Amino acid sequence: MCGINGIVSKIKKKEELIHKMNDRILHRGPNAEGVYVDEKLALGQRRLSIIDLAGGNQPIYNEDKSILVMYNGEIYNYQELKKELKNHKFKTNSDTEVLVHGYEEWGYDLLKKLRGMFAFCIYDKNKNELFIARDHFGIKPLYYYQNKEGFLFASEIKSFLEIPFFHKELNKEMLGAYLTFSFTPGEKTFFKDVYKLEPGHYMIYNLNTNKKKINKYFKLEFSKTDKSYDEVVNEISTTMKDSVKHHLISDVEVGSFLSSGIDSSYLVSLARPDKTYTVGYENKKYSEIEYAKDLTNRLGITNISDKISKQEYMKAISDVYYHMDEPTTDACSIAVYFLSKLASKDVKVVLSGEGADEFFGGYNSYDDHPYTKLPLWIRKSVAAVCKILPKNKYTRYLIRRGKSLEESYVSINRNFYDDELNDILNFKDYLKNKDIVKNTYQEYKNENELNKKLAIDIRYWLSDNILLIVDKMTMAFSIESRVPFTDIDVFKVASTLPKEYKVKDKTTKVALREAAKKDIPNESYKKKKLGFPVPIREWIKEDDFYQEIKNTFSLEIADELFQKKNIMKLLEDHKNGVRDNYRKIWAIYSFLKWYEVFFLEENTSKE
Repeated sequence: MCGINGIVSKIKKKEELIHKMNDRILHRGPNAEGVYVDEKLALGQRRLSIIDLAGGNQPIYNEDKSILVMYNGEIYNYQELKKELKNHKFKTNSDTEVLVHGYEEWGYDLLKKLRGMFAFCIYDKNKNELFIARDHFGIKPLYYYQNKEGFLFASEIKSFLEIPFFHKELNKEMLGAYLTFSFTPGEKTFFKDVYKLEPGHYMIYNLNTNKKKINKYFKLEFSKTDKSYDEVVNEISTTMKDSVKHHLISDVEVGSFLSSGIDSSYLVSLARPDKTYTVGYENKKYSEIEYAKDLTNRLGITNISDKISKQEYMKAISDVYYHMDEPTTDACSIAVYFLSKLASKDVKVVLSGEGADEFFGGYNSYDDHPYTKLPLWIRKSVAAVCKILPKNKYTRYLIRRGKSLEESYVSINRNFYDDELNDILNFKDYLKNKDIVKNTYQEYKNENELNKKLAIDIRYWLSDNILLIVDKMTMAFSIESRVPFTDIDVFKVASTLPKEYKVKDKTTKVALREAAKKDIPNESYKKKKLGFPVPIREWIKEDDFYQEIKNTFSLEIADELFQKKNIMKLLEDHKNGVRDNYRKIWAIYSFLKWYEVFFLEENTSKE
């Protein structure tokens, strides 16, 4: 729901500029525009009307107009909070107004009361400060930028391009981390001096001093339940039904994305939306349409599907990276783009299954391989031998397992390794992966290995990649995505589960599957995860896609940043069947296409 922008500066024409920033994110909120301007600042919002269609326009004020809010998101427990705020006078039926009166009542502790997804800015004129916050898990994005001429914040980086004092510059130090993690991890971005407000954090910006202070209000905490397995399964079932119920609160129709796996199948089985949406491909190996239709036929609801051609996929790439703001190597981003385009013809809100894997243990790598049970000193000795042998997936596995988790694990979808970065990059002063994750590992140093992995993946993979993709791709088509698994109450249950209730004997999401089994009418509850697969591996070998990538590898920026001979070899070896390099090729290509959109095209406005 919506997007927000802000300017704090002595610069002239702030009102004109905030409208331009709003225009940049028109796709996030085509229904209404809200603006507040005074001598110190300008605040803006584009609204996608979901709750209180007539009365929810922003800014929304308190009774004496000394406090106002600009907000993007949904507060799912706003009706319960309104009952707690009975001494305040509400002028609307929107969830937005709860933020203003909640801040009056509880101050910064308002954040401890909220159940939802949000990025908001509360302007307190009495204190002469901005209170800017982002939700617990980073479902809604928020970026900021500051130099001596002013301070900016926005839901999307592209809004900053409209501001004269914003200096657009590539932050190349993030390239190594991007190639390793498969996305841009942590608070830094590919735009120099542009930062993400991290999940579970809030910022206080003092308008007198022009200084900011960032505080953490939410920490992922793990414990161990003493409930029996059956009790846990019932608790998951009850909590998921409650979460879905809250995520269905809307004054407009809610649809749902649907793949073939347990996560979206469980949501659809609980929510029973009138319409579900699935995309696939001619190659049935990568298509989930038939599985989705089997479920919806059993539920008696509608499934609307479409097959994406290679040509459509290629044509969409530039538009996808414009809306993403930053590159991602996750090819499913383009699949979600087409899913969103399909759903936008009918609905303004969709449910999506992100968060289940990271909360309940959904990835195969969470299940310990017997080799990892050997003492570390033995694994280190084996790794030392493998380092002098030719590199392949087996020797790399043994090298990786010859290190501690803190040394080796950065993401569920790790792409390049350190020695491989040295082979393809023309520079060495990139941000090191261990420096990005070290604080998270330090914070969870006393947890078991599974919980350490979950903490890393929730903080980076989920927040900085998966949730960002779903937000940016749905908003590109002016629809709102809601993620009932990524819910604070659901996490409170999932965080208490012992390892054997999450991953056991090569089965992932053990307890969640048992809970879902009660409500899913087919066998999706036990299906292996696919996650919107895309036939990139095959397409790269075909002449048109191969030539497009080869041409992109010839850009001037590619010569500057990459060792041209080595990245071309990755491409040639893949095309000729020597080695499966598609993920590495796609990572480099995606970065270069993103760079082309934001740094080479004359006009990056896509509205």
